[in-house]
Amino acid sequence: MRKLVSYVALSIAFFLVTPLSTFAYSNTPQHWGIARTKNEVPPDAGAAFNKMLENTGSVYLGNTSKKDIYLTFDNGYENGFTPKFLDVLKKHDVPATFFITGHYIKTNPELVKRMVNEGHIVGNHSWSHPDMTTISDDKILQELEQVKMAYQELTGRDDMKYFRPARGIFSERTLAVVNKAGYDNIFWSLAYVDWKIDQQRGWKYAYDNVMKLIHPGAVILMHTVSKDNAEAMDEVITALHKRGYTFRSLDDLMMERSGFNPYFYVPK
Repeated sequence: MRKLVSYVALSIAFFLVTPLSTFAYSNTPQHWGIARTKNEVPPDAGAAFNKMLENTGSVYLGNTSKKDIYLTFDNGYENGFTPKFLDVLKKHDVPATFFITGHYIKTNPELVKRMVNEGHIVGNHSWSHPDMTTISDDKILQELEQVKMAYQELTGRDDMKYFRPARGIFSERTLAVVNKAGYDNIFWSLAYVDWKIDQQRGWKYAYDNVMKLIHPGAVILMHTVSKDNAEAMDEVITALHKRGYTFRSLDDLMMERSGFNPYFYVPK
């Protein structure tokens, strides 16, 4: 009887000191990727991903009944092209979200301040760009907080609320931890291989990929290290405007009311 009581007491203590995410969420690594579509048909991440996203404050697609699109950039490091992107965005009065790492904010503070001063959103891309599924809940929170604090110290702003996992690797656990920390997890519905700086193919490669994959509600992912993207940006924005698309910010997306449609933003 005493052994039984001791076992029960130990079990209760274990549950009390172990993070809830250990029990409530799977930590099976997932690599974000969805089947491409054409003819402006929005893609579908599938039932399993949609359910996971619905439960963890995550989004990859906007309202597919409207020709609104959302431009996002990943800024792991600077390759000399971000000023060009900012120039083009300013020229066309287009909002964007830049997901930055700790390395980026340390080495390019003036560019981060320019993003903010020109009305763009700065998102969290983690401090050291790790695979979040391989680190603890506490380490995830540390990765987020380091970027947020450095951003706040640099800009005086406390409005960092969007997160994108490094290399699109995540688990149900990591999404839940990030969401509980006050962030929306932002994935994408349009992307292509653009980050290989030694395999750039010319501006038309980037242009053709965007035009081929575009669809209503698209959350577009582009990497600012790409020369192709930088040289195509002006033509891309011009052509999408001609097609009737409107560039909106992630803040606009989150303010949309869509009920519980898993293909759109799912409120917390």
